Amino acid sequence: MNPDRPVGALFRRFRDRLAADRAAVAERADADAGDAGLTPHPPRDTAPTARRRRGGKGGGRGGEQLTVPPAEFTSYYGRPVLKPPVWRWDIAAYLFTGGLAAGSSMLAAGGQLTGRPALRRAGRVTSLAAVSASAYFLINDLGRPSRFHHMLRVAKVTSPMSVGTWILSAFGPAAGLAAIAEVAPRLPERGLLGLGRRLLPPTGHAAGLVAAVTAPALATYTGVLLADTAVPSWHEAYPELPVIFAGSALASGAGVGLLAAPPGQAGPARRMAVAGAALELWGAHRVENRLGLLSEPYADGTPGKLLSAGRALTAAGVAGALVGRRSRLLSAASGGALLAAAVCTRFGIFHGGVASARDPKYTVVPQRERADRRA
Repeated sequence: MNPDRPVGALFRRFRDRLAADRAAVAERADADAGDAGLTPHPPRDTAPTARRRRGGKGGGRGGEQLTVPPAEFTSYYGRPVLKPPVWRWDIAAYLFTGGLAAGSSMLAAGGQLTGRPALRRAGRVTSLAAVSASAYFLINDLGRPSRFHHMLRVAKVTSPMSVGTWILSAFGPAAGLAAIAEVAPRLPERGLLGLGRRLLPPTGHAAGLVAAVTAPALATYTGVLLADTAVPSWHEAYPELPVIFAGSALASGAGVGLLAAPPGQAGPARRMAVAGAALELWGAHRVENRLGLLSEPYADGTPGKLLSAGRALTAAGVAGALVGRRSRLLSAASGGALLAAAVCTRFGIFHGGVASARDPKYTVVPQRERADRRA
C-alpha cells in the first residue's frame, strides 16, 4: 500500500474545506452589502465582456487582452472617504460676523471721508460689535482661549489660519479704538477726560482708516481658509469663495448703513450694496454651475434653500435700496434684506461643503475623472 495516499486525501479534504469557507464568507459579505444598500464588487471570476486583439487579423504578437466589467463605485460599508469637518454652526456664524465687521468698517471709512457722521458712527459701532462676536465664535470653537493666543507665536504665510489670526489681531484693536472715539463728544471738556475728548477724534480717524485698509483681507481670508481644506466642494471652488465672501461683506456693511443712516446720507451704502451684490451673485452662480458634480451640494437640500434665499434677498435688497432713495422705511427694509442675505449665503456655503465631505462620491468620482484626463 502507498503510504502517501492518506496524506494526499487529508490535503484534498483540507483544500475543499478551505474553499467552502471562503465561498461562505464571500456570500455573507455580499448579503451585508445588499442590506446596507451597496452594490458589491464584481467577483474575480466574472466573465470578460470584451476581447481586444493586438497585432491585426493574424493574431500577431501580444495575443488577446481580456478586460473585466468596470467596478461599480462603492464606499467601505457606506462610510465617508473623508472625515467631515468637526466645525459646528458657530464657525458659520464666525464667517458671517467677520464679513459684517469688515464691511461695516469700510462703510465707516466712507462716511468719515465724505462727511457723513451717521454712516461713520453706525459703521464703527457695528464693526466693533461684529468683530467681538467673531472672536467669541472662533474661540468657542477652539475650546480654549489659550489656543488663539498660541496661534500668535508664529507667523506662517502659507497657512490661511495663521494669516487670519494676525489679520483679526490687527483689525480688532483698530476697530475698537475707532468705535471708542465716537464717545468723545460726551466727555467733559476739562481735566483728564477733557484731554481724551480732544485726542480721541483724530486717533479714531486714523484707527478707522487702518481698520478699513485691513478689512478686505478680513473679508476674504475665510474663503481662502475653506478652499485650503480637503472638503471637495470648498476646495474646488477656490477661485470663487473669496469673491463671494468679499461681496457678502460689502452687502452686509451696506445693509447696516441703510438701516441706521437717513436716506440723505445713505449714498455710499447704496453704492456698496450694488457692488457687493454683483460680486456675491456672480460668485454664487459660478459655484452652482461651474463645478460639475461638486456643484450638487450647493443646489440640493438645506444649502440649496439657503443659497436660493440669499440670492432672492440680495436682489430684493438692492432693488429696494435703489428705489427707496427718499423713503426711510424702504431703505431700512432693504438693509435688513441685505443682512439676511449675507447670513443665508455664509451658512449655505458652510453646509454645502459639509454635505460634500459626507458623501463619498464627491471625493472619489472627481478623482477618477482627473486620473482619466491625465491618462
